[in-house]
Amino acid sequence: MRSKKIVRFMPLIIALSIILGIVLGSFYANHFQGRRLNIINTSSNKLNDLLHIVNDRYVDTVDLNDLVERSMPQIMGELDPHSVYIAAKNAQQANDDLAGSFSGIGIQFTIRKDTIHINSVIKGGPSEKVGLLPGDRIVKVNDEDFVGENCTNDEAMRRLKGTKGSNVKLGIKRRGNDNLLSFTVTRGDIPVNSVKASYMVNKEIGYIQIDKFGETTYPEMLIALAKLNQMNFKGLIIDLRGNTGGYMGAAIQMVNEFLPNNRLIVYTQGRKSPREEYKSDGRGSYQDLPLIVLVDEGSASASEIFAGAIQDNDRGIIIGRRSFGKGLVQQPIEFGDHSVIRLTIARYYTPSGRCIQKPYKKGHDEDYELDLLTRYEHGEFFSQDSIKQTGEAYQTVLGRTVYGGGGIMPDHFVPQDTTNITSYYRMAVNQGLIVQFAYEYTDENRQKLNKYDDENDLASYLKQQNIVEQFVKYADNLGLKRRNIMIQKSQKLLERVLAGNIIYIMLNDEQYAKFLNQDDPTVLKALDVFKKGESRPKLETPSQPKEQKTAQLTGIFTERNMNPYSIALNGQV
Repeated sequence: MRSKKIVRFMPLIIALSIILGIVLGSFYANHFQGRRLNIINTSSNKLNDLLHIVNDRYVDTVDLNDLVERSMPQIMGELDPHSVYIAAKNAQQANDDLAGSFSGIGIQFTIRKDTIHINSVIKGGPSEKVGLLPGDRIVKVNDEDFVGENCTNDEAMRRLKGTKGSNVKLGIKRRGNDNLLSFTVTRGDIPVNSVKASYMVNKEIGYIQIDKFGETTYPEMLIALAKLNQMNFKGLIIDLRGNTGGYMGAAIQMVNEFLPNNRLIVYTQGRKSPREEYKSDGRGSYQDLPLIVLVDEGSASASEIFAGAIQDNDRGIIIGRRSFGKGLVQQPIEFGDHSVIRLTIARYYTPSGRCIQKPYKKGHDEDYELDLLTRYEHGEFFSQDSIKQTGEAYQTVLGRTVYGGGGIMPDHFVPQDTTNITSYYRMAVNQGLIVQFAYEYTDENRQKLNKYDDENDLASYLKQQNIVEQFVKYADNLGLKRRNIMIQKSQKLLERVLAGNIIYIMLNDEQYAKFLNQDDPTVLKALDVFKKGESRPKLETPSQPKEQKTAQLTGIFTERNMNPYSIALNGQV
């Protein structure tokens, strides 16, 4: 009898149980997951509702996917200057820059006159194996013409990069050959080296130039150090000028090689990221090696972690100009379509406690983007007296005073040299005529230039050819009128810049660095500090006088881009 009653009320019991479960579930969701979840859901639903309304009622047909793609950068731009959205088509390229390798055909190229020009062919790479040469022009890809307005950098990357082991057929125009040549290249792994140069500046001092902090930078640095060790180097210059950063982990590993045990390297902290400290483990092989680090306004992020750790631990001397001032940590988050956001989740701090992120306003901050120009106009590239420090004061291990507020202020300031810069020279640079001439001169004279495998021998040959006069005639034909007095004043600078560009095209990164560094003021200052035995900081010679405080203005390009000795490649594939 009792069992029959239970059966009769069973549907009601089940219904009540379901209702109770819903009520309890809602209660726990609201109270234990926090109100923020509801706010996020509400905002998310509002955005979704907006898209549905636009899709249903807007006067014209709307591509919602395109609308979302264009909206994402705007949303991220309302956070901070370094939180960004990367579309799926660009995500792989962004990763390749730091990955240490990618799959491609193994060339460096520029696009000139709507045509791909091969500047260099990577040794041992797929293109060298089939016989492609510097100076070749790619005019067809997989039997389709690839010249004209469709020949863009993005499209070249898309067509020439690809899966390892896949083939791409190239139609090549080669100087001195009237026929179109055909090559089939099998794509392979192409190394992306971040250590660009490692050599002995003199009999005792080694030099390493690092242009980014990627997955392979640490082992590359160890190889470079081992090479210098075989040459019995007694001191080291690490050149981080123009190094915009990369992986924090790589910087930590590298600093660890130079610090004694249990020294703080960097720590990070954010609203949802508890303080996390990174310390040296005492296993570094170069803890007592005299060390100097070169920085400038183009040195950012991981470069500043490295320089800040060396400075705050009084491990070495920093020389150059104030660094960029990026102290925000980004975490990559990938979406289902392989697009990525790099979201700022924390700030990083140097061992003394400095956050070196320069000030910014949330949203699209034009002052932040134009900061380098402001700094240049204030004369901060040319005079240390123009830098007024206003950031909070901190102490290094020895008790030297350093300042927060944005960037790393070097122990020795080296101004930008503008002695031989004239308006003629500036116009030649700004119009791209120097780089353009270097490419065309190299193409026309490659057979003669191939005889030289030493940077100084090649520079001497170019001087004998009166390379400046050849450039002046070339520029005059393109609308930059001859100005004899200005040309005479800029003669030495033009000679070096033109030779430097041609050396870069014909030889390699290391020989290019050797050539530039021979009379580079910052490198010469470092050598002078070594010569005086002052590569270890001392309390009685503080890096920054206490009466001088800074508003640390920073920038986004480097002296070598301004001068410019560097070559503007379109890319590497």
